[in-house]
Amino acid sequence: MSDGGLSIRAQVLLWTAQRASAVVLAVCVIIHLVTIIYAVRNGLSAAEILGRTRGSYAWAGFYAIFVAAVAVHAPIGLRSVLSESFNWRGASLDIAVMVMALALALWGFRAVYSVFI
Repeated sequence: MSDGGLSIRAQVLLWTAQRASAVVLAVCVIIHLVTIIYAVRNGLSAAEILGRTRGSYAWAGFYAIFVAAVAVHAPIGLRSVLSESFNWRGASLDIAVMVMALALALWGFRAVYSVFI
């Protein structure tokens, strides 16, 4: 199976990055959902949640890892969808997905910084 000129090595690296980021995302989603359930069950307000998380390098680190996993995982999946659905190949596809990865990372890390630091 050819992927628009990507070498076998590049295809394997993308496949590995997609699967590894999926594992990280699964763990992060579970922790995030458990945290939400805890907050809701204990009647915490948004202000109380921010009070507990602001300045917490542990929470900032956790959500930074979450953002990094999203910034790796989503663009690789988007690349596959665009390639298969629109027969889009080549450098322009790679540039578009890289822009998406950088945008996701920038927006995500900005949110982490704004909420936790």
